[in-house]
Amino acid sequence: MQTTVTPTHCPYCALQCGMNLVPAAGGGVEVAERADFPVNRGALCGKGRTAPEVLSSAVRLTSPLVRREGELVPASWDEALDRIAEALTRARTAHGADSLGVFGGGGLTNEKAYALGKFARVVLGTSQIDYNGRFCMSSAAAAGTAAFGLDRGLPFPLEDIPRTGCVILVGSNPAETMPPALRYFTELRENGGTLIVVDPRRTRTAEQADLHLAPRPGTDLALALGLLHLIVAEGRTDEEYLRERTSGWAEARAAAMAHWPEYVERITGVPVPLLREAVELFCAPEAAMVLTARGPEQQSKGTDTVGAWINLCLATGRAGRPLSGYGCLTGQGNGQGGREHGQKADQLPGYRKLTDPAAREHVARVWGVDPDALPGPGRSAYELLDALGGDIRALLLMGSNPVVSAPRAAHVEERLRSLDFLAVADVVLSETARLADVVLPVTQWAEETGTTTNLEGRVLLRRRALAPPEGVRSDLEVLHGLAGRLGVEKGFPTDPEEVFEELRRASAGGPADYSGISYRRLAEEGGVFWPCPAEGAEGETAGGGAHPGTPRLFLDRFATGDGRARFAAVSHRAAGEDTDEEYPVLLTTGRVLAQYQSGAQTRRVAELNAAAPGPFVEMHPRLAERLGVADGQDVAVVSRRGRAVAPARVTSGIRVDTVFMPFHWAGAGRANVLTNPVLDPVSRMPEFKVCAVRLEAVR
Repeated sequence: MQTTVTPTHCPYCALQCGMNLVPAAGGGVEVAERADFPVNRGALCGKGRTAPEVLSSAVRLTSPLVRREGELVPASWDEALDRIAEALTRARTAHGADSLGVFGGGGLTNEKAYALGKFARVVLGTSQIDYNGRFCMSSAAAAGTAAFGLDRGLPFPLEDIPRTGCVILVGSNPAETMPPALRYFTELRENGGTLIVVDPRRTRTAEQADLHLAPRPGTDLALALGLLHLIVAEGRTDEEYLRERTSGWAEARAAAMAHWPEYVERITGVPVPLLREAVELFCAPEAAMVLTARGPEQQSKGTDTVGAWINLCLATGRAGRPLSGYGCLTGQGNGQGGREHGQKADQLPGYRKLTDPAAREHVARVWGVDPDALPGPGRSAYELLDALGGDIRALLLMGSNPVVSAPRAAHVEERLRSLDFLAVADVVLSETARLADVVLPVTQWAEETGTTTNLEGRVLLRRRALAPPEGVRSDLEVLHGLAGRLGVEKGFPTDPEEVFEELRRASAGGPADYSGISYRRLAEEGGVFWPCPAEGAEGETAGGGAHPGTPRLFLDRFATGDGRARFAAVSHRAAGEDTDEEYPVLLTTGRVLAQYQSGAQTRRVAELNAAAPGPFVEMHPRLAERLGVADGQDVAVVSRRGRAVAPARVTSGIRVDTVFMPFHWAGAGRANVLTNPVLDPVSRMPEFKVCAVRLEAVR
């Protein structure tokens, strides 16, 4: 048993809160405060405190499982890996390399994400790889890259938030999704700053705001355009900044001027006086920020919507200046790093584009392969899942549970069942793993060393604190074993530091340059912000010191070719589907405090289940009265894709035309059987946040 304190990080959200692991009296480990980590300063939510409970052999997988006569039964590792290798070879021989799919997760460490992308492209030769992080912040990434030339969730540290003058927080509820971050907004107000929350629900976060704007779901784009219209009409633009640091202003201004306040009020339901108040609060101080999350991003126009919110920062001269700018609050634990290093369909390590010949040449040289042998971009996440059983015949899935988390989830479940072969590597027997032909039990956060990148772009080192149970292997060992069976004996080490050293070389010179970061530095410094290039031998600069990393981006220039930020000339358009006589109510989805993502891990923790035991349908009292539904009574929510049933939760803190469901549960209350998979044309993000439904009282 471990005898010392192990400093590490929480396995859940993108804050990656610091924690210490210490020996528990009955064996295993328990969580202790780690006050020296600046992001959370020792504070943890219930999920972080109880994270060691999922390490228990009583709730997790400890043996490979294979399907025999329709049932999953224990098997040896050799049999399990042999079956996977044989099935992948069989499908590739019969149908070609692109008949093999790989689906990853935003909770995988940088090392695992890197190795998985390399495995797909080098060992399998398939283009068909993507990950569930596509469902997280892909719209913000696309908009940020278009505007600034580079996407990093926050281009500044969280510590800057309390020091700015105003924050517009769009579609985010950190009081429940990342509670230790709420103190930044509390401190903002204590310091005299103001908080504006944009959300169709009066959430715990909205209750802390100076101003709450509650737009109709799917109208965030119109709201942002209406605010920009007022900024122009009231003469609040920064003309010198616009001339010196931006391009495309004339077109964006013209688009915004077509969204006058009364028109925007009709679309959004937000009264004109509140629009004017928001502009006053945002423009009055010298510094201000706009932060978005899944609310505006998980829409079929999410990229345009985020672009419109970025326009507010550019028009008022806030982006690329101290204590100001646009940022995205990433959701998943390694949602940032997970897409930077190759498990996203169109990207290579270092955030390089798979279509860039120079990027292919660089990465291929590190991998020791011909650049022409690397496949091109593949399908995005939902498109990949939708193709299962058709073009894609076999799937390797690591660290995701799309049966619960994907849009149109019942259809995705059918597609998974239609595969010739499904292999799942996970720590628990999730709803998706139950469908597999082979299930591999893999190590968890406290049983392995590896790096993650939090929402600030701060690369962190998680440390192994205890050995995994007998019969459990790491994902890196899984890929090593499969690569060898598929004829690639070298290039897939099992030591995470060795993988990271290769990642450093592969990312060197790319937008997300990790080449100046080492395990030693991460251990000594507690984290390093990318980009952090290696400017000399062993990452040392000419002056003999290591590159300090980049906590704050864009202060001198943006990462575009000419150094200027680019406006998005966008206009409001309707959601993928709107209400009608048959489906007269809008559904929006999200998370609750005590559960996380698909709930595969948190639903196995008694304390968390006691706090949030199951799904519910949040609705306004007037809507409940119209339906004849009492608080706690079961109500059916029906969309064009499916039906879910859960108890009503009646509250005045939601719009009367809207209902809300959390998406953490399987079974009758599975919210994602309802959601619409229509995709944003740029980011390929599904429209989780708005769809038309009808409600039926269940007698």
